[in-house]
Amino acid sequence: MARRTSSSPPHPADFTERIVDIDVEEEMQGAFLEYAYSVIYSRALPDARDGLKPVQRRILFGMSEMGLRPERGHVKSSRVVGEVMGKYHPHGDGSIYDALVRLSQSFTMRLPLVDGHGNFGSLDDGPAAARYTEARLARAAMLMTESLDEETVDFVPNYDDQLMQPGVMPAAFPNLLVNGASGIAVGMATNMAPHNLVEVIGAARHLMANPQCSLDDLMKFVPGPDLPCGGKIVGLEGIRDAYLTGRGSFRTRATTRIEHVTPRKLGIIVTELPYLVGPEKVIEKIKDLVQSKKLQGISDVKDLTDRKHGLHLVIEIKGGFHPQAVLEHLFKMTPMEDNFGINNVALVDGQPRTLGLKDLLRVYVEFRTDVVRRRSAYRLRKREERLHLVEGLLIAILDIDEVIQVIRASDDATIAKARLMDVFDLSDPQATYILDLQLRRLTKFSRVELETEKAELERQIEALRAILGDEKLLLKTVSNELAQVAKAHGTPRRTVLLESAGQPVTSATPLKLTDDPCWVLLSSTGLMARTTNVEALPSTGSRHKHDAVTAAVQTTVRGHVALITSRGRMIRLAALDLPILPPTNGTPSLSGGAPLGAFVDLPKDEQPLTLTSLSPQSPGLALGTAQGVVKRVTTDYPGNKDDWELISLKSGDRVVGAVELRTGNEDLVFITSDAQLLHFPAAGVRPQGRTAGGMAGIKLAVGAHSVFFTAVNPEVDNLVVTSSGSSGALPGTEPGSLKVTPYAEYPAKGRATGGVRCHRFLRGEDTLVLGWVGGSPARAAAANGVALELPEATGKRDGSGLPAATPIGAIVGPLPEPRETLLAPSPDPADLADDGAALLPGPESTPEFPASRG
Repeated sequence: MARRTSSSPPHPADFTERIVDIDVEEEMQGAFLEYAYSVIYSRALPDARDGLKPVQRRILFGMSEMGLRPERGHVKSSRVVGEVMGKYHPHGDGSIYDALVRLSQSFTMRLPLVDGHGNFGSLDDGPAAARYTEARLARAAMLMTESLDEETVDFVPNYDDQLMQPGVMPAAFPNLLVNGASGIAVGMATNMAPHNLVEVIGAARHLMANPQCSLDDLMKFVPGPDLPCGGKIVGLEGIRDAYLTGRGSFRTRATTRIEHVTPRKLGIIVTELPYLVGPEKVIEKIKDLVQSKKLQGISDVKDLTDRKHGLHLVIEIKGGFHPQAVLEHLFKMTPMEDNFGINNVALVDGQPRTLGLKDLLRVYVEFRTDVVRRRSAYRLRKREERLHLVEGLLIAILDIDEVIQVIRASDDATIAKARLMDVFDLSDPQATYILDLQLRRLTKFSRVELETEKAELERQIEALRAILGDEKLLLKTVSNELAQVAKAHGTPRRTVLLESAGQPVTSATPLKLTDDPCWVLLSSTGLMARTTNVEALPSTGSRHKHDAVTAAVQTTVRGHVALITSRGRMIRLAALDLPILPPTNGTPSLSGGAPLGAFVDLPKDEQPLTLTSLSPQSPGLALGTAQGVVKRVTTDYPGNKDDWELISLKSGDRVVGAVELRTGNEDLVFITSDAQLLHFPAAGVRPQGRTAGGMAGIKLAVGAHSVFFTAVNPEVDNLVVTSSGSSGALPGTEPGSLKVTPYAEYPAKGRATGGVRCHRFLRGEDTLVLGWVGGSPARAAAANGVALELPEATGKRDGSGLPAATPIGAIVGPLPEPRETLLAPSPDPADLADDGAALLPGPESTPEFPASRG
C-alpha cells in the first residue's frame, strides 16, 4: 500500500471511530429539557423556603461576604455586581443589577432587602446605571443571612467549583409571602403578591400551634395581600381561591377622595395607585381618553407628587359633572383599577409546585424548624468543645507552677504536650490550648472569668440539649423567634380590603343594585342616555326640545343594548354606563345625554344607524343594504364579545337600515334613490346566521341604490316621507321637495322585484335625498336637532313634493310599545346573587351626568 503524504486527502477509514450517529429529534429534546430545567431551577422560580431566586440569593450572600452590613457605608453597585458575577453568577451584569434594583425598591418589595442610595428607579422610570448608585444590605436582609456560619443550610459549589455558596438562605421570616415574587420560566410562570409581615408570621405561628387548622383559620390572620403602594383590593373571593388552590385573582383600586381644589371646582385626589402602576401611565391614559372623547367631565390633571407628601394626583372636574360618576368611569377605563393574577408556583425539593397559603406556610415552618435544629446542634457542639477547653484551663491554673515547670523542662512543644497530658490527665485539645495560652491569662481574675464562663456554658448546653430533645420546645423556640422578628420589623397594613366596591370588610350590609327597567335612547344629533321613566315614554311623542329620538330600546339598568352601524357591525353597550335623564314635565329631554363618541369609537366612514336589544326572545333583526340586499339575522349573539359582524357585505356595499322585528309578521320596506318603493312580508325572508351575506331584496335600476330600509307593522297607520333633490348638491345643503303619503297607497310586490314609484321628480331634481317609512304621527328634525313641521299626508303615491324650507336631518315616529316581559317588578335586593353587582350603586343613588354640550 502506498504511504499517504501530508498533502493527500484523508482516507474515509481514518474517521470511522470519530463519527457518532445521533438522532436529531432526541438530541433537540434532550437539549431543550436541559435548558428548561436550568431556567426553572436556576433562574426564574423562587425557592419556597427562602423565597429567593438564585440571583437574589447570590447577591445577598455576596454582599454579606463583602461585609456590607447596615451599619457600614454604601459601596458602588457596580462593585457588588462585579463581585457577584465573578464569584457566583456568571450570567451578565444586566440581570444581576436588575435583581439588585428590585431588592431595593420600596414600591416593589414589602420589606426591601437592599438599602439603595441614589436613583434606583420609580414606577415610571428605570434606575440609573450601576456606576452611579450605591448599595448595602438592609436590616431585613440580616434576618435572611444570619446564622449562615452555623451550618444551618447546605453549601454547594459555585459555577467553577472554586468557591462554596449557600443552596438556600436561613430566612428568619417567610420572605416568599412577605415580598412576593414574579418570574416566567419554560411552560410555567409565577406571580405572587406581597403580604404584611405581622399577619404572615401570625398565621405561621398559628399553624405551628395548630397543624390541623383550616384555611379560614389562617385567613383570620392573613385576610389578603398587603401591597407596598397601599391602595384598595376590591372583592375577596379570588383571594380565597388563590389561598386554597394557588391560583386566583383580585382587583386593586386607587385610593381617592373628592374635595374642593378651588372654591368653585371639585377634584378627585389620588393618593395611592394599584400595585406597580405609575402616575405617568394613569395621566397618559386619561389624556388619551379625553382627547378621543371617550371620557368626559375632566378639565385638567396635575401631578403634585413629591418626596415629602408622596403620590398626589389632582384630577379637576368640569362644572356640572358629578365627581363620583367621573370616578367610576376612571376606574373602568384607566389603570386606576387593575387586576392582579395570583399564580403561586415555587420550588419545593427542587420541583415546581403550585401552593396554597397553608402549603406555603407549612413548607416554611418545616424549613425554619430544621434551620433552628441544625443551628442548635452546631451551637451545642461548639459550646461542649469550649467547655472542655475551659475545664482543662482551670486545671492548669490550679497547678500553674507545676505546669510551667513541665513546659520548661521539655525539649520541644510535642514533648511538653505529651508530658502535660500524662501529668495532669488532659486531652490533646486541652494540652494544645494550654501551650498556646498567653501568660497574661494566668491571673486570679482570669480564673474567676473562667469559672463564670464554665457556669454559663453549662447552662447553655443544658438549654440546647432540651431544645434538641423536645420537639415542642423546638417549635416554641421557632415561634418565639418569629414573634421577635414581627415586633422588630413589622409595620401596619397599607392596603384596604373591600368585600365590594366602596364597602369595607367590616360592612355588614353591602349595597345592592336593583335591576329596574329602563329605556336607552339615541337622538338624531348622536346623544345617548337612559331613563327609568317608562310610564311616560309610550304615550309621549318622539320630538323633544332641540332634538329627536331616533331609537329607543327597552332594557334594564344592568342590561345591555347594541348599536348597529353602516358596516353591519353590532356593538354591545352597557345601559349602566349611560347618563340618566331626569323627567321634565313627564317627557325626558335628551339635552342631558352624552355624545355617542364617549362610548363607541367609530371610523369616519362608519355611521351609527340604530339601537336594538339583545333579547334572545326577539324574532331577530332585518337589515337592508345600499345594493338591495336583505337579511334576517338570528339572535345567536355571542356573549363573550363586545362587537361582531351581522352580515358579510360585498365590496362597496353598506347597511342603510336595520330594525328589530317584534312579531316576524312585519312588512320589509326598501326606498331607492330613483324613487322606487318596495315592500314585502318579512316571513318570506329566511333567517340566516351572522356570517351569511343575505339575499336579493329589491331589484335596482342601473346607477340606483337603496337610501332607506325598515320594517313596519302593516296593521297600523303608517306614513311614507320622501324628499327629492339634485345629486350634484352637497349633502344636507338642499331643502328639496318634501312629500308625505299614507303607506296604504303602495301595493305589495314580491321580494327581488323593482317596486313602485313613490315620488315624482321636478325640474332639476334627479334623486331622493331622504326616505322614511314609519308609524303616525311622524315628526322631522333639522341636522342640529331643531324640530320641523311636515306637510299633510296626500293620497298621491307618485306625486311630486312641496318645497321644504330647511334641509331635514332625521324623521322619527312614535316610540315603540313596551314589552311586558321586560317591565316585570324589580327583584328584591336580598334575592340578588352577590356576583359583582354589589359593586355598583342602585338607580336611585346613581350619579346623574350633566347636560352635554354635544
